[in-house]
Amino acid sequence: MKVKQKTESRPSMPQIHVAPSPHVFNMAMTTQGMMRDVLIALIPVVVAAITLFRWLAVKQLLICVVTCLAAELVLTRMRGKPLSIGDLSAVITGVILGLSLPATAPWYIGVIGAMVAMGIGKMVFGGLGMNIFNPAMVGRAFVMISFAGSLAASGYIQATGGVDILSQATPLTAYKQSGIGTALGPLFWGHVNGSLGETSALACLLGGLYLCFRRVASWEIPAGMLMAAGVIGGVANLADLSAPWTVLHHLAGGAMLFGAFFIATDPVTSPLTPRGKWIFGAGCGTLVMVLRLFSGYPEGVMFAVLFMNALTPLINRWTIPRPFGGV
Repeated sequence: MKVKQKTESRPSMPQIHVAPSPHVFNMAMTTQGMMRDVLIALIPVVVAAITLFRWLAVKQLLICVVTCLAAELVLTRMRGKPLSIGDLSAVITGVILGLSLPATAPWYIGVIGAMVAMGIGKMVFGGLGMNIFNPAMVGRAFVMISFAGSLAASGYIQATGGVDILSQATPLTAYKQSGIGTALGPLFWGHVNGSLGETSALACLLGGLYLCFRRVASWEIPAGMLMAAGVIGGVANLADLSAPWTVLHHLAGGAMLFGAFFIATDPVTSPLTPRGKWIFGAGCGTLVMVLRLFSGYPEGVMFAVLFMNALTPLINRWTIPRPFGGV
């Protein structure tokens, strides 16, 4: 639905919104402001990662952020477009990509992933606001398929609080391959191996709730994702009460919370309508649990989000709201 607004101080500018009238716009909500809020929300996750993995986390994040900024600069110049580094979108992509990688990933993984995220995930579609897939997840999927062996989140030994965290398998991998469970405490507080952003459920909750409070992220998406995952995980839990991996482990473990609040809520690649956001979130949660329970892959957030990104245009079309007073 196209709506044109005219003001005396600002020329008319067409904006597309899938929502019934009346329309109210918050002109103070700029792209840079939204990205700044996302960066603030990511602070607890970054702090938890640095606390656990030390300089390895700092190195990984710096590599991804610097490469994303450089790729944005070069590709924008090649397209003859104005520089867009100031909107902080490239920084966000770099931070989320870095947090989705294990601390022990070689330096070239972050470089290649960032270049693919900015080039294939964003710029080939026309830049910010035009991409249909989450750029960070495009880069993450590329390096995971191309360098699966290098992305194994283990093999480097560093004592942290008396426990060699980096020499351990991730909780989901340990359960998938050996049936070994992990206590909920380490999953919640953040004392397990894994990708940088998935080790502390508490940090993800703090940042995610801040995003929802600021209305930068639509709360319907994480709510739908966690509810769907909780229902399926609960059924699986009831089917085998002796299993050491419960529904709470599914919600707190892996990238479930990080993906629900920071990846699936990308406003560019998620639906516009409230009902569509519920469908999108529920679809992500369902696919994650299907992959975790029935596939050989222990995690499924990345694939679930990318698949639902592809369905976003259809979800928007299916959930067009009824105009006020209309049929």
